[in-house]
Amino acid sequence: MAAESFGPELFAFLRELKASNTREWFAANKERYEEEVRGPALDFVADFAPRLERISPHFVADPRPVGGSLFRIHRDTRFSRDKSPYKSYTGVQFRHELGRDAHAPGFYLHLEPDACFAGAGVWHPDGTALQRIREAIVADPDAWRAAVGGKRFRERVRLGGDSLKRAPAGFDPAHELIEDLKRKDFICLRTYADGEVTAAGFLDAFAGTCTDATPLVRFLCGALDASF
Repeated sequence: MAAESFGPELFAFLRELKASNTREWFAANKERYEEEVRGPALDFVADFAPRLERISPHFVADPRPVGGSLFRIHRDTRFSRDKSPYKSYTGVQFRHELGRDAHAPGFYLHLEPDACFAGAGVWHPDGTALQRIREAIVADPDAWRAAVGGKRFRERVRLGGDSLKRAPAGFDPAHELIEDLKRKDFICLRTYADGEVTAAGFLDAFAGTCTDATPLVRFLCGALDASF
């Protein structure tokens, strides 16, 4: 069955998981997880693949249950004070074909009760990638303005992520785009109400958001020598 949207049972499951985040609870509800969360999410990935291909052939929609676009539900608690074993959200990442080997841009869908959003761009790039993006902005400020200043982009998504408090080393604090050069993340976001996610046609809505984000993603691909 095509996953044009998600059912409300996805959010019900995630709310219950957040309230009872134990291995015992999850084991007793694993069948629900497969039917109400993982199965629909994998269907969504598969159904999004042809739409992603039309946006760019260099991004990957991988519906494999393990190692694909869908994030694992298990948390890595090794270095966290929070030892809750499971994530209380569903995350799906559509990586660039270089994404496993480089800090390349990607598209992301985050499904969490009352906190759903789509994201696109580069989140937490390493120092080398971050330097290259900043240098690309300085080298062609008009291209950067065109990427993030278009009417459709500004109306439908917003830039987000963390920023430095001061100008990064080696960059002019008086540069006209210094606020953008301070960015540590180069991402744009669009939030969704839970009802939008469960409404008919959400797949098309998400594809539309990814299309809205393409000016930023295309700029970042150019800065990082990644095909778009």
